[in-house]
Amino acid sequence: MKVVIAGGSGQIGTLLTRALLDAGDEVVVLSRADRGSAARVVRWDGEGDGEWMREIDGADVVINLAGRSVNCRYTHENRRAIMSSRVDSTRAIARAIARAAHPPHTWLQASTATIYAHRHDASNDETTGIIGGLEPDSPASWRFSIDVALAWEAAAAEAATPGTRRVTMRSAMTMSPDRGGIFATLLGLVRFGLGGPVGDGRQYVSWIHDEDFVRAVRWLVEHREIDGVVNLAAPGPLPYREFMRELREAWGARLGLPATEWMVMIGTWLMRTESELVLKSRRVVPGRLLEAGFEFRYPTWGLAARDLCARWRRIHGS
Repeated sequence: MKVVIAGGSGQIGTLLTRALLDAGDEVVVLSRADRGSAARVVRWDGEGDGEWMREIDGADVVINLAGRSVNCRYTHENRRAIMSSRVDSTRAIARAIARAAHPPHTWLQASTATIYAHRHDASNDETTGIIGGLEPDSPASWRFSIDVALAWEAAAAEAATPGTRRVTMRSAMTMSPDRGGIFATLLGLVRFGLGGPVGDGRQYVSWIHDEDFVRAVRWLVEHREIDGVVNLAAPGPLPYREFMRELREAWGARLGLPATEWMVMIGTWLMRTESELVLKSRRVVPGRLLEAGFEFRYPTWGLAARDLCARWRRIHGS
C-alpha cells in the first residue's frame, strides 16, 4: 500500500517510515526539508497548497504527524508556531483529501494524550476521560496545551472528507532508544544519578513502547471498522516515582536523586522547556484498543524499560 506521512521527518515519523518500508509498503514523506529519510521525500510548507497534494490522490493511507515540538519555552512566538503548525497542516491535509479524485481510505491524524485532565484519582479512556483545562489544582499556564489539542482535533473534525475514514490518535509519550527522544532524556537523568522522583512523584506517566506504537498504527489501518478518537498508550500508566524506579532498575542504577518542584522550575527554565512536561499527571489508558482486541507486547513499564535499555546499549553502548 502507499502511505503518505506528513511531518514524517521527526522521531515518530522515522519510526513509522522504517517499519512500513520493512513491511514492503511505499512511503512518501511530506517534509519541509530532506533529513536523510529512507523514504521518498516531497517538500511542503505545512500550510499551503502545492504539488505535494498529488501524492494524496491515489494513496491508501495518510498519516499526519506535523507539528512543531512542544519541548521549548512557551514564548509568544513559540506558542504561535506550536498552534499554527498543527492546525494549518491538518487543514492542508483535509483540503488535499477533499480534492482528490481517488482519496485515501484512511486518515490517521495525530493528537495528544495531554488533552486529558491532570488527575490522580482515575484513568482517562476515550469514553469517560475528562478533558483538561478546568482543573482547580493545575497552573493556568497548562491551559495552553489543552487549547492546542482542542484546536488540532477541531481542525480535523471540521474536514469534509466523506470518502475517507478518520482516526484521531491521542498518543502518549512514545519510548524508543533513538537519540533525541523522551526516553533518551529520561535515561540520561538515570545515567547521571538524577533519576529520582520529581515534585511529590505522584503524577502519572502515560507512555507506549515504540514497537507497540508502530503495531497499533498498522492495526488501525487494517481495522476499518474503527474511527474517531483512539488513545495510543500502554495499559499500565504509573506514578513518576515508580516509573523512574523501574527505569533505574532496568538500567542497573542504584541512586536517583529527587528534585523538588522549585528545582524543576529552575531546571526546565535553564533547559528552555516547560515544567508541565514532567509535573502534569497524565493517567491515560487505551480503552478502545483493548476492547477491540489489540494485544500489547509491552503492557507494563518494567518489561518495556528492560527492552529499551538493552536496545540502547546495543545501539549506543553503556
